[in-house]
Amino acid sequence: MAFTQFLFILLNIGIIVGAKKRNVLLIIADDAGFETDVYNNSAIHTPHLHALAQRSLIFHNAFTSVSSCSPSRSTILTGLPQHQNGMYGLHQDVHHFNSFDGVRSLPLLLSQANIRTGIIGKKHVGPEEVYPFDFAYTEENNSVLQVGRNITKIKLLVRKFFQAKDDRAFFLYVAFHDPHRCGHSQPQYGAFCEKFGNGESGMGWIPDWKPQHYTPEQVKVPYFIPDTPAARADLAAQYTTVSRLDQGIGLILEELRDAGFENDTLVMYSSDNGIPFPNGRTNLYWSGTAEPMLLSSPEHTQRWGQVSQSYVSLLDITPTILDWYSIPYPAYSIFRNKQQVQLTGKSLLPALVSEQPWATVYASQGHHEVTMYYPMRAVHEGPYRLIHNLNFKMPFPIDQDFYYYRDRWELYNTSADPSETQNLAADPAHRDLLQRLRDQLLKWQWATFDPWVCAPDGVLEVKLSPQCRPLFNGLD
Repeated sequence: MAFTQFLFILLNIGIIVGAKKRNVLLIIADDAGFETDVYNNSAIHTPHLHALAQRSLIFHNAFTSVSSCSPSRSTILTGLPQHQNGMYGLHQDVHHFNSFDGVRSLPLLLSQANIRTGIIGKKHVGPEEVYPFDFAYTEENNSVLQVGRNITKIKLLVRKFFQAKDDRAFFLYVAFHDPHRCGHSQPQYGAFCEKFGNGESGMGWIPDWKPQHYTPEQVKVPYFIPDTPAARADLAAQYTTVSRLDQGIGLILEELRDAGFENDTLVMYSSDNGIPFPNGRTNLYWSGTAEPMLLSSPEHTQRWGQVSQSYVSLLDITPTILDWYSIPYPAYSIFRNKQQVQLTGKSLLPALVSEQPWATVYASQGHHEVTMYYPMRAVHEGPYRLIHNLNFKMPFPIDQDFYYYRDRWELYNTSADPSETQNLAADPAHRDLLQRLRDQLLKWQWATFDPWVCAPDGVLEVKLSPQCRPLFNGLD
């Protein structure tokens, strides 16, 4: 018995001869899209993302499960949709949304498994007890401009983390604030903070940044953005900020190599939600949920540089990282006397070996800011996307977007109609498909303890056994 306990301790601290430490570097951009040649945008120069892609599996069907900052980051760090972990909207200031106290997040689970955890950049989730990090330089204790956009500062913090005298395996989460808009908060730096640190008078200087400038004529306008001079000017500013993000990623990967960790570290790159333009962020269309996703494993070189068409979700990040460390997900309940929590995401590690038949992802949106409430649920299976607008009687109330009414059910064939303009929900030819996807979405909502599972036709009653109580509000 004593030997067994001693062996367990040795395994836990990773000092058995021949045991190889596995590390993780997770890089998340802020409101980034496909502004890179990795995703066939030749108008912008991103050599460091290109180099990472050559060592990665490139996912062409990666999606966020919620298109808003704090909710998305909570799903990344818990593997639970926003309606399940409690981060219904933005975390900061008057919005003040937090995950439930009982949620067991990725950094919490890793810490319990004796893995060193670090975060640099934009955290934007809470409470601290749910999302603890051993090493933390975020907006909570620093300027988010410095820890999220100053790539020299970020480089030095990464170096500090790597040089710590700590032999444990590590998880480092670098959460850039680029290329998020900043014209609403720091207009002196430009619409996307593209002037921040460029060396001009009053802008400060980021020594490692070599600004890349673009003209409005050079940009590639996404299909869902009106092609206007104002939009092109915005995109040109965004491209400059993306170039800072790209150079920052290059610096981080160089630090990883110099520290000797490149050959035992899983590197993941993605973004939190759609780009901050009309029809982008806060929407559950492709334009609001599709994300870049690169997965680089030093142990799986056979698919480096290849493209995967498998459907993956940001909900898959936590299961993937737990799988990399061989850490099982615990059996627990968020609330007392309720069902146990189960992850609905999956590990992406099998895709590093061979193409997987994954073809379904889910999404759940509630709030953005506290007053910007428009609950939606969605399932995307193969070419079809079904969106349930729970508050369809109200106009879409999100800033930076169009204020208009939407149908309760939206069904699109994204293969035949990539712009998602032809709603098939009322088409008799798609009646069976609509019902099947509705049933599938409802099943996922029940599995993830969605408090809105009965809306808008009823309310959820959970005191005895979970059931929907009808509301006689005239809705079908």
